[in-house]
Amino acid sequence: MAETDELVDLRSGLPSAPTTPAARRAIAPWPYAVGLVTAVGLGSVLALTVTHWANHPAVAAWRTVCLAITVQALPFLLLGTALSGAINAFVPADLFTRVLPRRPALAVPVASVAGAVLPGCECASVPVAGSLIRRGVTPAAAFAFLLSAPAINPIVLTATAVAFPGNPAMVLARLLASLTTAAVMGWLWLWLGREDWLRPAVRHTGHHPGHSRWREFRLGFQHDFLHAGGYLVLGAMAAATFNVAVPRSVLDAFTGSPWLSVPFLTLLAVLLAVCSEADAFVAASLTGFSPVARLAFLVVGPMVDLKLIALQTGTFGRAFALRFCTATTLVAVAASVLIGGALL
Repeated sequence: MAETDELVDLRSGLPSAPTTPAARRAIAPWPYAVGLVTAVGLGSVLALTVTHWANHPAVAAWRTVCLAITVQALPFLLLGTALSGAINAFVPADLFTRVLPRRPALAVPVASVAGAVLPGCECASVPVAGSLIRRGVTPAAAFAFLLSAPAINPIVLTATAVAFPGNPAMVLARLLASLTTAAVMGWLWLWLGREDWLRPAVRHTGHHPGHSRWREFRLGFQHDFLHAGGYLVLGAMAAATFNVAVPRSVLDAFTGSPWLSVPFLTLLAVLLAVCSEADAFVAASLTGFSPVARLAFLVVGPMVDLKLIALQTGTFGRAFALRFCTATTLVAVAASVLIGGALL
């Protein structure tokens, strides 16, 4: 009996499964073809659905706000991280110990003002403060420097002026409130701080012998920009989501009350963790809130946020971070309300 490519089942009258290699090869591609067609069909439906969803007015508005915040802040982020990397690589590590007064009470305000020479984001201020303490600088002065450096440097103040055009009072209020908070926290540490709240700082931020300074600059710039840039994008996305997704009725409950808007934006500053070189553009987008509330956002953000709490815990210890961040938030809000109420 000759072989056939397909046999008939005599009991059912239906074609039986192929038994020859030729028959199996003939039908083998069909399951894959069916699967491919199915995948293409489902992919097409999903693409059409996503495209339709992406063209929704709310999504388009979110995309516009997010892109605007990122594009406006990116040049300042680039410049700030470049200058911060240059200072870390080329400025002598003991410079600040030579310029600070020996009396701790006088070193605190000087260190607060000296924060203007570190034009970087707040991520860089924590390891620098740890390095200053290891080199003999009183912790009170190092902590004042830690708080003021990301808040009053020229890059941040220039970005604030650009984000709030025609409103120099906001720039001045941010400068004075940040300086006041940094100095008060330094003096509070002199008065109430305890050495056993600190654990030895382990990160070194100065020049490493045998390493090229240009290589240190490149690595520092790359590290700071990638980390700060990621926080910038996340902050822009969060701010855009906040502006688009939160119902107007919820915002009215906070924007209509000055007593509720200040703590609300304070909490938002802690949660968003936006880089200090970009937070002014986020604050400017929160148009429904009072100037004092937005000032509190600008003062608290560079001093207390989620990434800073983590950095301080890892560098100085949990006991320090818990007490210091709580006290800093209260002092920053009080300074914002008093100075913002007088100037804004």
